[in-house]
Amino acid sequence: MKLGFLFAGQGSQHPGMGKDLYAAYPAFRGAFDSASLAFDLHSVCFDDPDGMLGQTRCTQPCMVAFAAGLTAVLRERGIVPDVAAGLSLGEYAALHAAGVFDAKTAIELAAFRGEAMERAAQGIESAMIAVLGLDRDALSRACEAASGEGVAVIANYNCPGQLVIGGEKAAVEAAARLAKEAGARRCLPLRVSGPFHTPLMAPAGEALAGRFEAMTFGEMRIPVIFNCLGDVKPQGVSVQELLVRQVQSSVYMEDSIRRMAQMGVDAIVEIGPGQVLSGFVRKTVPQVPAFAVETVEDVESLAQKLSDVQRGGC
Repeated sequence: MKLGFLFAGQGSQHPGMGKDLYAAYPAFRGAFDSASLAFDLHSVCFDDPDGMLGQTRCTQPCMVAFAAGLTAVLRERGIVPDVAAGLSLGEYAALHAAGVFDAKTAIELAAFRGEAMERAAQGIESAMIAVLGLDRDALSRACEAASGEGVAVIANYNCPGQLVIGGEKAAVEAAARLAKEAGARRCLPLRVSGPFHTPLMAPAGEALAGRFEAMTFGEMRIPVIFNCLGDVKPQGVSVQELLVRQVQSSVYMEDSIRRMAQMGVDAIVEIGPGQVLSGFVRKTVPQVPAFAVETVEDVESLAQKLSDVQRGGC
């Protein structure tokens, strides 16, 4: 059975995530506790008394720690991916699953990335808006027409009919108005702390490039589908280059999901928290079953669900 793993991105986090997994599985604890961070990972993930989980510098390592722990639990049960991808910071968890980073490195890199993105966003009046019911070309034209107000680009190609624009606030709001005039069904402002996956994140890309110079990356044991390509890595391009590009360019999640389906996966497992990516799968490639895994109950039932798919029962 050929499995794809999709790793969730920022926005899916919530207090309490991973608490039951930490109590139940030594493998989860081993990966989750592997990194040295500037804050108490357990307190922020499990209880979040001070609201730190919503801060980018904390969100990103928390999400990757959760993903690395859950990946370790599933690996112990023989549930491993044949291909992986992740939404934004979820790409670091995908690279961990592929053997490029160990858990400690992936979590600490996510912390560095989150801090770099926070710094890059400082002083920018930014916005991100989800645009529903408009095609890519029409929304691209709206962004281009709004460019006199500043930077406005499509930051996320999530699934058919769901795109996200980001950049400088005035330009993004102008693009949203033009999108409505062009036939968009709804334009929903998102609660984010910066213009992520836009050219305004170039300083974060530069910071990552500097960090990567001192690192050795492992070889990918399975294919990873990269956000900025919607495809696997071409020959002659390094993982480092793609990660630098990723933070300041569009996330092609719809394309990534289609590519995963083209590679012949029988099912897709979303490593949560949340079920956002499973929803994207259902809207993009409904013929491929998707299962979100976030809790002990999800872990304990996953093998049976995959067995049912293999027997043709799903």
